[in-house]
Amino acid sequence: MWIMKILQRHVVYDALLRCTKPTRLWDLYAFASGPSRFKNTTPLVRLLDEYFRLLCLGSYRASINIIENGSFTLSNDLWRISSVNSDYTMCQSYPFALVVPKIISDDEVLQASSFRARCRLPVVSWCNPLTGAVVARSSQPLVGLMMNMRSNMDEKLVGALCSKLDNGSRRKLYIVDARPRKNALANGAMGGGSESSSNYFQSEIVFLGIDNIHAMRESFVRLREYMDTHGRTSSDGMSSFLRQGGSTWGGGNLSSMSASVSTLGDSGWLLHVQNVLAGAAWIAARVAMENASVLVHCSDGWDRTSQLVSLANLLLDPYYRTFTGFQALVDKDWLAFGHPFSDRVGMPSVSGTGNVPFELSRQSSTSNFPPSPMRQSSGTFVSQPPASSHSHNSNNYSPIFLQWVDCVSQLLRIYPFAFEFSAAFLVDFVDCMLSCRFGNFLCNSEKERQQFNVFEACGCLWVYLADLRTSSGGSHVHYNPFYDPLKHSGPLLPPAAALAPTLWPQFHLRWACPEEAQAGEIEAQCRKIVMKYAEMQKAKEMAERKAKEVTNSMESLNAELRREKQLNSSAMNMAKSMSKENMAIKRAIQSMGCKVHVSGSSGECIVDIESNPDILCCSSRKESNSNVRDDKKDMSVSVVITAGDDDDGNNAIGRVCETLCPFRFGDGRVCETLCPFRFGDGGCRWPNGGCAQLGSQYVGLKANFDAFDKLSIDDSYFKSE
Repeated sequence: MWIMKILQRHVVYDALLRCTKPTRLWDLYAFASGPSRFKNTTPLVRLLDEYFRLLCLGSYRASINIIENGSFTLSNDLWRISSVNSDYTMCQSYPFALVVPKIISDDEVLQASSFRARCRLPVVSWCNPLTGAVVARSSQPLVGLMMNMRSNMDEKLVGALCSKLDNGSRRKLYIVDARPRKNALANGAMGGGSESSSNYFQSEIVFLGIDNIHAMRESFVRLREYMDTHGRTSSDGMSSFLRQGGSTWGGGNLSSMSASVSTLGDSGWLLHVQNVLAGAAWIAARVAMENASVLVHCSDGWDRTSQLVSLANLLLDPYYRTFTGFQALVDKDWLAFGHPFSDRVGMPSVSGTGNVPFELSRQSSTSNFPPSPMRQSSGTFVSQPPASSHSHNSNNYSPIFLQWVDCVSQLLRIYPFAFEFSAAFLVDFVDCMLSCRFGNFLCNSEKERQQFNVFEACGCLWVYLADLRTSSGGSHVHYNPFYDPLKHSGPLLPPAAALAPTLWPQFHLRWACPEEAQAGEIEAQCRKIVMKYAEMQKAKEMAERKAKEVTNSMESLNAELRREKQLNSSAMNMAKSMSKENMAIKRAIQSMGCKVHVSGSSGECIVDIESNPDILCCSSRKESNSNVRDDKKDMSVSVVITAGDDDDGNNAIGRVCETLCPFRFGDGRVCETLCPFRFGDGGCRWPNGGCAQLGSQYVGLKANFDAFDKLSIDDSYFKSE
């Protein structure tokens, strides 16, 4: 029974081991999870788009069709995109498309490739569209032990990288060898070596002295050991104490703290980071300040070369400091140009043997690093026997890419306004690269990823990170709240004093000293302020929209109110005019001793004469348009007298004459005795009155109302004869 239990435990253990340490590429989680909603866009298309941008061919857009039919071989005045490696036969670790000098043919490119290690010939990585200066990359030349081997095609290709200046003079060329000089000479024994300035016209050879992948691996192991020993918490989550005195971080005595600092210095990690930063800054300064071209290489041209070229490009081009530009930079200088991620990170390779996933961010220094296949010059893979539990030198693992991201974090610390992304983005980016969840960083080259259809079978890291930012908007932790693209719109050229690096707290201290990893507290507070500002900005915009709507509504109401006032004023004037007219009619008729009764609103009134049942009808009306006067003070009143049945017209007229001003009878006689305004000599006291005219049986009275008004104040009207 107990034997069965042991066998079952072994089965479970083997299953867990296969899941945690898969030995085949397709056993990784990226293949099991599939692309999901983070479907990978073709990196070949992205690489061509970046080439089009560099060559100022922005009107062109890459697609699968132009890749399949080979129509992507465009060019400008100096450079062209070559398809000489479209099937990866020339160089298995280079991308399918290369940027080379326009004056160099594909046949010459093929001839020149044989003079460089692994056929990694000099090609353009970045070019300045204004000056024509370039940053190029390659592997070491195969000059041999005596340093006397030469290649005319290689010298012609390298010389073509130096286009002429505007004044007609030849541009200077710097050939930067990332290795120490002694290492370059030692490689000559194996057929490699370095260039001679006498063989390359107007060139200067510079050695940067950056150590190889094995030195970087040992340095990183010592750094992790330092973190586990002197941190508050070890990388595996267990409690950790100082070996001297057993005190936790920050609580030891002076001697223990000195030993801690000395141990960190002995790891050499910060010194390596500084060397890489200084080398990249020197390259960027030569291109930006001298308009010189720079060719960078190490041994194989895919480790230190990738670090230096990509950092120099980051310093020279502000586009690479944005999210989209950073993606293009990594896709081009690391993935397309064949940095062996499977070997360096420790993931299974296409051969399906040997490598074990390795989590840099949490691995303890006591862990072993199983070997990975050795890459041969022909591109084939042979498996190596397992190494001992503490052997680190027998494999190709090395934290080269992590070291490069560490350098980027140092630049972000020095220039906090120059980068669109934050330190938190860099941490998540490295974690995603190591998680085996996405296919971007699997395998060792673009050819291998194409061969095993990684792009379609696995999800895309870039889509995942972009989705995170989109879900939270501009307040996401990946955004740098201090980013100001106008502040650093040109190259970044840090002085030597600014390149003293510090330990990257957000990554290296997040397990050992979690509280120290929160060094970006100011950044967090600034992000909160930015979020609050964004909310206030939205509220302000909403308030401005509402205020504009209210203003428009008020203007509309004011316009309507003005129209109403105009109508009201017209109505008031008309009412005053009507009132004045009515009062005048009333006074005129009352002066005849009549009783006025107004019926309805038709303007007609019935006037009764008190002493006689005869009916006198009065109508107030406007004359035809031809008779209407513009002067509203002049009004006309027409009085119509209708005689009764038993009276003739003359009697009726005679009775009316007794109360009216001078009347003229039909025969022309004037009733002077009845007119109160008549002088004895026949003159009239009211010459402006327009007295009535008598004719037949009708009496027409035209009154000047201004004269009526003056009647009450003109004393001459009331003087006795």
